[in-house]
Amino acid sequence: MKIVQWNKRKRKVISKGLDMKKSKEMNKNLLPLDQYLQHQEALPTLKFITCGSVDDGKSTLIGRMLYEAQALLEEQLLNLQNESKKYGTQGQNIDYALLVDGLSAEREQGITIDVAYRFFSTENKRFIVADAPGHEEYTKNMITGASNADLAIILVDARKGILEQTKRHSFLASLLGINDIVLAINKMDLIQYSQEKFDQIVDQYKLVLDSLNFNSVSYIPISALNGENIKLNSSNLAWYKGPSLLNFLEIFEIESDDMKSLRMPVQNILRPNQDFRGICGMIQAGHLRKGQHIKIASSNSISKVKSINIGDKEISKAIKGQSISIELEKDLDVSRGDLIVSQEDKFSISNLFEVNLAWLSEDKCFKGRKYLFKIGTRYIKGKILDIKHKYNVNNFEKLKSNSLRLNDIACAVIQLDEDIPFDTYRENRETGSLILIDPVDYQTKGAATILHSVRRATNIHKQKTNINRENRESLNGHKGKLIWFTGLSGSGKSTIANALEIDLHYKDIKTYLLDGDNLRLGLNQDLGFKEEDRVENIRRVGEVAKLMVDAGLYVLASFISPYEKDRQMVRDLFKDEDYVEVFVSTSLEVSEKRDPKGLYKKAREGTLPNFTGINSPYEKPKNSDIVIDTDEVSVKRSVQMINSYLGL
Repeated sequence: MKIVQWNKRKRKVISKGLDMKKSKEMNKNLLPLDQYLQHQEALPTLKFITCGSVDDGKSTLIGRMLYEAQALLEEQLLNLQNESKKYGTQGQNIDYALLVDGLSAEREQGITIDVAYRFFSTENKRFIVADAPGHEEYTKNMITGASNADLAIILVDARKGILEQTKRHSFLASLLGINDIVLAINKMDLIQYSQEKFDQIVDQYKLVLDSLNFNSVSYIPISALNGENIKLNSSNLAWYKGPSLLNFLEIFEIESDDMKSLRMPVQNILRPNQDFRGICGMIQAGHLRKGQHIKIASSNSISKVKSINIGDKEISKAIKGQSISIELEKDLDVSRGDLIVSQEDKFSISNLFEVNLAWLSEDKCFKGRKYLFKIGTRYIKGKILDIKHKYNVNNFEKLKSNSLRLNDIACAVIQLDEDIPFDTYRENRETGSLILIDPVDYQTKGAATILHSVRRATNIHKQKTNINRENRESLNGHKGKLIWFTGLSGSGKSTIANALEIDLHYKDIKTYLLDGDNLRLGLNQDLGFKEEDRVENIRRVGEVAKLMVDAGLYVLASFISPYEKDRQMVRDLFKDEDYVEVFVSTSLEVSEKRDPKGLYKKAREGTLPNFTGINSPYEKPKNSDIVIDTDEVSVKRSVQMINSYLGL
């Protein structure tokens, strides 16, 4: 058997089973390495993902394709033979799945956990293939692999037919904008290459397609382990008249990016000297030529491209995927996060979107919470305004939900603090997708794809009024401010807030005290004490407090507010000088001993669920402006401490 180092077109062939004379003759016909690399660079690249249920043979298929495409070095094959004896599942035969399952945990368990990427090429095309995990708990890994794929190969075990995971991955592929699917019905050798069984599986899958959105679906019977219908059509499947899998991938037409509109997010401004100002970024769609007129989407400013550079080399045209710097004939006001488009391009601007949201964190997601949204190279604050419904990705049912857990996918509405130029995800994956980042710990929490802007974003405009905050503050004789009290029940928050309001009243400062229990008798009477209700409770209070501060009042808000994210959500509504956080840090033991409302007793007896400090957590503030322990500090002294901080 012949093993090719690099591949047939490269400079050297290492052979087994061939005499040296024949090897030398073969080498004469090979391209020089530099010409080969140029040829490779010119080949179109197809990115595809393999997915399906557990043990359908995804990794085996990829390993077999690498082998059939002669993309293995001799050393790799020898190592694979040794690994197969140690970890393989095929007895003394080669286990091709081990070429892809790189983690030791995967090899020991015989499953795929992480997304594994492999690269190979044929005469006419280059390929980047992602092997996605089949287990439900690794759904976010599958999403990662599918987000850049042009095509999905969904494997089905011919013995088992269409399973829930087949539907799940088909749904995810559709959701992530993959328009073309290959249903590869694997392990045909184990059903004696039955055409009848193959046809039954095809009919089953066609019922699934009614709920999905694909341009094309192709059905190919294969045996990945035996290499049947992978590169060459198998005589055992003579009834199948279509192309082999590799042949199909070679002839599959990739959508030309040249026809798409230019999209280049600005990453940096390069100023090595006073004579050069380079705008740096990666082209995410379309192409850019020297002399082309471009536009900054946020300002509609127009200029002409003077030069395009990759490193210190000037080029005449840049295409998708290239990181470049451009020099403009007329300097424009442009900075990181701006989007460069062609002069003639039309694009939409909005700050309110309906999205498909995939939740990728073990922390629950609630509507109303604030996040950092990353789109391109830009970071913008925003919030999840609504969760319209959650998808049951096994049967495509739409479920009502106010929160999301790890691996949940939902249709949601998000609102950004600023307008942005955007494309829908179907139009452009890069400018139509966002990443959600926790503003507290800066961990990635979710990923969203834009379906469309919400019409009310363009129909609702802020009404200008003649009397503004400065006028009201002037009339009041002082500025507005929010003083937010947080701490356990019984810690003394409301007592201190009430005493402070009395003191401020005698100082002719106009105030209003917002207390948790009082608001639950009116504005928030529809809310319970589950985590999602608590998030909404604090969100509403924050918005009410914002209006009152705008009215020029000193607002005193006394709320347990147990979650750091929700306190941060309120803080983000205000300027730094308008917000003061007071942490009443009295311990649980002291607070429970006081128990003025008998709530701790009920919680200990199990009749009061979700009570903070007992069966629901309290996250202590890390950066409060004022910290008061009422077990050691009197109410009078507490008021003095706050007044001193306020300069009163």
